[in-house]
Amino acid sequence: MTPASEGDLLLRGYDAIGFWVGNAKQAAHYYRSAFGFRLTAYAGPETGVRDRASYVLEQGQIRFVFTSGLSRDHDIVRHHARRGDAVRDVAFLVPDAEHAFELAVERGAAPHRAPATHEDDHGKVVVASIAVFGDTIHSFVQRDAYAGPYLPGYVAIDDDPIAAPSGLTSVDHVVANVEEGRMDDWASFYERILAFEPLRHFDDEDISTEYTALMSKVLTDDAGRIKIPINEPAEGRGRSQIAEYLDANAGPGIQHLALTTDDIVATVAHLRDRGISFLEVPAEYYADAEERVGHVHESWADLAEHGILVDRDDEGYLLQIFTEPVQDRPTVFYEIIQRRGATGFGVGNFRALFEAIERAQRRRGNL
Repeated sequence: MTPASEGDLLLRGYDAIGFWVGNAKQAAHYYRSAFGFRLTAYAGPETGVRDRASYVLEQGQIRFVFTSGLSRDHDIVRHHARRGDAVRDVAFLVPDAEHAFELAVERGAAPHRAPATHEDDHGKVVVASIAVFGDTIHSFVQRDAYAGPYLPGYVAIDDDPIAAPSGLTSVDHVVANVEEGRMDDWASFYERILAFEPLRHFDDEDISTEYTALMSKVLTDDAGRIKIPINEPAEGRGRSQIAEYLDANAGPGIQHLALTTDDIVATVAHLRDRGISFLEVPAEYYADAEERVGHVHESWADLAEHGILVDRDDEGYLLQIFTEPVQDRPTVFYEIIQRRGATGFGVGNFRALFEAIERAQRRRGNL
């Protein structure tokens, strides 16, 4: 066991986001051709893995892994029948997976997979995992003694003729939706089990429209590398986006992932050209936003053209935009975000964003 503080899991950041999907080959193609990810590794029947196929995609510091089951009674196939394409694993990089797992379980986490060492000619990786909300898990991945493309059992893909990077650089935060009345429970879980700290709290007065509302607590690790907002529905005249998600996902899970870029105008233009659809905000938003936010480095005309939202806090400002769901079920979607000093989550944009979400819900007949 490598040296580690007895009271600290020493999370170093996100290792990978693992998806369980109906057709991993097609999902991988979509994320390569639309989002600009590069295929870097593969595991499946051709590599000796008989029951599933997995595709590893990377861009900047982001790593996504798409996996589908190859038999009708496989756990992944049953999971997909219930939840559709969904995030299964938000994996964290750690210096000592065994220590992180044992400490988390000692603090009350439900074990999902005990520490196991996987080896090949490139070295070894230790992986363990705990269960969280719904069917979601957090894996602890120790890979400092490994030089392979992802994990033992995967083969490297050296050339990807499809991918054209869109400028995405890292995972900024990962958002969970849980049932009404469970937000505080799961916030307490992250504080108690993973030693996260409260970062923000938004109530139904902060995040509401004429029709719907939600509440949210944001948790972060002590270094600020991992941020997890936890949302729950709140009472309103209509059916909130959280309630819609919980129905479509058959329970709690990961609603959206925020991906950073250093040039949001160029990234969004690239994604639009590749067929990514974004939520639309009314043109009058920009007259109010320019007065509210003040000077920004970007052109307000460019921001309005692409529907990019802007908000300012005490540390600076941020720019953000949200995709529509990237599968037929209204579940997983993406936020593209560029931070120019701001550490918040765009509270000044909440009303415009949620009204845009409600318009999309209304088109689906789910408001």
